[in-house]
Amino acid sequence: MKKTNAVRILDRLKLSYRLREFAVDESNLSAEKAAELLGVPLEQVFKTLVVRGNKSGVIIASVPGGHELELKALACLSGDRKVELVPLKVVQQLSGYIRGAVSPLGMKNSYPCFLDESAFRFSSIMISAGTRGVQIELSPRDLTATTAAVTGKITR
Repeated sequence: MKKTNAVRILDRLKLSYRLREFAVDESNLSAEKAAELLGVPLEQVFKTLVVRGNKSGVIIASVPGGHELELKALACLSGDRKVELVPLKVVQQLSGYIRGAVSPLGMKNSYPCFLDESAFRFSSIMISAGTRGVQIELSPRDLTATTAAVTGKITR
């Protein structure tokens, strides 16, 4: 596998991680499918969402599979009055990643990142490596250190 920006960042910081590859089903890019193919609990696979706040601008939120982002909770944590998901058509423009491969690491611009606190129930979680069909398994502490992520309850 060719190294992605996310992997290069982890290598540069000398952080421990493991790449987990799986067959991509273009018709189903869900966290549920990734968890099934990787043989891990759904709540251990984190999807990365691109959001826009009315004050802070673009925000990144990583939430466990099977859960929905609680927009009001994220707004409160980010200091915004209101946040909303950005349209799918601008996700690549903002993040540099295509749908199904958005990673909180190595985006083309630096944005505030928020990680659901449920990540700390696990010694390791899965995040996209920045390409479809590859997840990075790493500790949530290393992820927050790498992204300077704020943690809190942002799911329902």
